[in-house]
Amino acid sequence: MEQQLIPVATPIPPLMAWREFADWIRMDQSIVRGWIENGYLPTERIGKHRLVNVVLLSKQLSEKESI
Repeated sequence: MEQQLIPVATPIPPLMAWREFADWIRMDQSIVRGWIENGYLPTERIGKHRLVNVVLLSKQLSEKESI
């Protein structure tokens, strides 16, 4: 009997560096930077680093009414 592998989802980090986030969602970094500057993405600042709050973004998207 052949075993089937079940894919395991990689856990999503609660905060992600914005450049890493851009790569993760496969968007150009300049676009993601613009979203951050316009307040479209929730972010946290730790020292000089800007991080996308992935947990809050996921929550906001799940609570948003469908169009």
